[in-house]
Amino acid sequence: MSAYRLSHISAGLAAVVVGYSSAVVLVIDAARQAGATPPMVISWLLALGLGMGVSCILFSWWYKMPVVTAWSTPGAAFLIGAAGEYTLPEVIGSFIVSAVFSIVVSQSKVLSKAIGRIPSAIASAMLAGILLPICLGVFSDAAVYPVHTVLFLAVYLLGSVFFPRYMMLTLLLLACVTSIVMGVPDDINWTAPTPVWVTPAFSLSATIGLALPLFIITLLTQNLPGIAIHRAHGYSPDHKSVLSGLGVIQLILAPFGGFTFNLAAITAALCMGEDVDSKPGQRYRAAIVAGVGYLIMGAMASLVVVVFLSMPTVVVHLLAGLALLATFQASVVRAIEAPEYRQAATLTLVCSASGITLAQLTAPVWGLALGLLVMMMGASPFRRRQNG
Repeated sequence: MSAYRLSHISAGLAAVVVGYSSAVVLVIDAARQAGATPPMVISWLLALGLGMGVSCILFSWWYKMPVVTAWSTPGAAFLIGAAGEYTLPEVIGSFIVSAVFSIVVSQSKVLSKAIGRIPSAIASAMLAGILLPICLGVFSDAAVYPVHTVLFLAVYLLGSVFFPRYMMLTLLLLACVTSIVMGVPDDINWTAPTPVWVTPAFSLSATIGLALPLFIITLLTQNLPGIAIHRAHGYSPDHKSVLSGLGVIQLILAPFGGFTFNLAAITAALCMGEDVDSKPGQRYRAAIVAGVGYLIMGAMASLVVVVFLSMPTVVVHLLAGLALLATFQASVVRAIEAPEYRQAATLTLVCSASGITLAQLTAPVWGLALGLLVMMMGASPFRRRQNG
């Protein structure tokens, strides 16, 4: 550890704190919506901590580059709205199928290019539609809890201006204090984290309605930005091998709740700046520290779940909605900034946010299909003649 500096340790731990404080509530809610019992929810966080920790340490050490991994926050948000339409074994099966998609696509240049051709405007509109109902939750309890809503909004707005790096951590502490004041339920018991196996079930509807959109969302909103972050900082690990490896880890841990493993973007950037180390070749140590932090958080999964399960519904809504507000804003901007995709993106957003389920396919699937259809109609010769 003599080669590890305080800057490596602080950056790595900051990545863990930012990742957990901004999204762990979504993962817990996603697990509950999927039908997971409290021990299963603990298993999800144990599996995620283990997978992220091992992948961070292994890939960063092997390439001597900061390779920070994470769960898919947009993927968790998608599961909150979609997982309830399926049985828990089907949900777990969709995680396995999504992992297979990841492995196949990462090894295939043809499929990777085909997925990459989906315009970012359409993908961003689908993500914005998934996030909109969760962000609306910030105000869903305002009539009953006006003081809580105003307090959380005030901290969010002040934090965005004066302490943006610690804003989500501050909101997390506020949520814990508010929960204690409102009263902690007596029926929540702490237990040691234990992996809980759920035998997967496979169905065509779950493959199309859960696995495929989970894979696409993770690829377009997590892995591609993660690759861009690497390139922006001058790093070039073998992304083909990294993404394949993450798919294998997901394949192994899916029955225990490991729903996604992908490249991180924002938290990865925390381990890549000049303040981490003046020598770019030494910054991988921060990512290894992050991996150790993830393993510790996985071992503390029971405590994490107890804290969040004890939170009143209004606090969960406020915390989750505010955590995703910046992502929702960025998604809306990307969705409408290109005029040629604006109509298709708008329909994608509205349909994805509607919550409809038709033919056992969830709203984001229909939203993406509708957006691509409108986009192709706009590019058709007939449409061009009409516009001409």
